[in-house]
Amino acid sequence: MVEVFPTLLDATKVTLFLSVLALVLAFALALVLAFIRYFKIAILSPLVQLYVSFFRGTPLITQLFLVYFGIFTLNQFLTKLSPTYAVVVTLALNSGAYMSETIRASFASVDQGQIEAAESLCMSKLQYMRRIVFPQAMRVALPSLFNSLIDLIKGTSIAFTIGVTEMMACGIYEGSRQFNFFEIYLDVAIIYWILSIILSFLQRKLEKALNVYQ
Repeated sequence: MVEVFPTLLDATKVTLFLSVLALVLAFALALVLAFIRYFKIAILSPLVQLYVSFFRGTPLITQLFLVYFGIFTLNQFLTKLSPTYAVVVTLALNSGAYMSETIRASFASVDQGQIEAAESLCMSKLQYMRRIVFPQAMRVALPSLFNSLIDLIKGTSIAFTIGVTEMMACGIYEGSRQFNFFEIYLDVAIIYWILSIILSFLQRKLEKALNVYQ
């Protein structure tokens, strides 16, 4: 366990890279989807609801295979891309579906009276969302968004199925090479656990900072 741990820790860089990149894309996507659902935009809102239902109701690994062996084979440019992009896209689409519901619910938690007051002052939707709804909603959504980040990090473990060498893939390789599967997989589990503990700690710190600011 001690011998292989540094090797697995080095592979964590790929895991974190996949997670952070997917998080940025997922958050941007989730905001757009949440706005569409929150304002009940005609035609788009039912489509978003269908999208969310699909990605929340199907396994992540199935979605990865659909993206990599399906969508990425439809275009010559996409077929030349690294499997890493398929992993990032899949994680972003999956996490974006969950995060959009979290953000939409946090939007709905803001007192309607504040919105009516903003409209009485002739604020546009964009203005009162930016100045009133969004700052309050993010405080409510913060714990769930951090949970989504933790799920993203754990979700990167499926990347090995299409040849991306992240931490889980490294663990499988080392296990096959040394036949010490239990010890190496325990190392992998410990690293995932440590990352989750660090993120939970950061979440609590950020929540306290926001409460003091409020």
